[in-house]
Amino acid sequence: MNRTASPHGASIALDDLRFAYPGGAPMRFDLAIAASDIVAVMGPSGSGKSTLLGLIAGFENPSSGRILIGGEDVGALAPHRRPVSMVFQENNLFAHLTVAENVGLGRSTRLRLAEADRRAVADALARTGLSGKENRLPQALSGGERQRVALARVLIRRRPVLLLDEPFASLGPALRDEMLDLIAALHAEHGMTVLMATHDPRDAERLCRTMVFIDNGTVADTGPAADFLGGTGPAAFNRYIGSRREIK
Repeated sequence: MNRTASPHGASIALDDLRFAYPGGAPMRFDLAIAASDIVAVMGPSGSGKSTLLGLIAGFENPSSGRILIGGEDVGALAPHRRPVSMVFQENNLFAHLTVAENVGLGRSTRLRLAEADRRAVADALARTGLSGKENRLPQALSGGERQRVALARVLIRRRPVLLLDEPFASLGPALRDEMLDLIAALHAEHGMTVLMATHDPRDAERLCRTMVFIDNGTVADTGPAADFLGGTGPAAFNRYIGSRREIK
């Protein structure tokens, strides 16, 4: 992709955000992310990475605190009204819909698409390498292709924030790198703010500028990803990363 566009990402601020699952330990998140940053969210299993993303997206409701996106409090907005798109590990495609229909849901949940919407679907499929597969069903696609469909749907939603919850965890190394490169290319063109939860430091090294370390239900530390991955991050992160530090 050689076209560029001015950045249109949005800043994210979590202000004393508190949440707890029934019977679970309380979580508290304070965080500030600059517009158009690319952020790795790392931490032990169960530390709160997915919860953090779910709160931003609106799939979880905090007991108190504020969520600001682009300076606006979105706490009262339903997920579909927030300026956010999210891609999950399980790509959340509808098995009975074609590739083009799954992507078209990003514009209309009833698939009532105008000609401009259909052009946007075709363009998103082309940009994610899916041209010619418009009429296939998800079961006829590879795992990487299904994740490309999910990313194409994100593209036509045109939201300033993209949340990725371990979306490539089930992919092999080569395909995983290909998908990370695709995210990087989309970011270079659209400038959205990206938060990616991952357990793999290679993901963070390949894609991310900033690290957010989640531990025991709180933001334990933030800083340049290169510092964390280079061994100069906090001791708790170094203990967590352990054998995963072998990146190259």
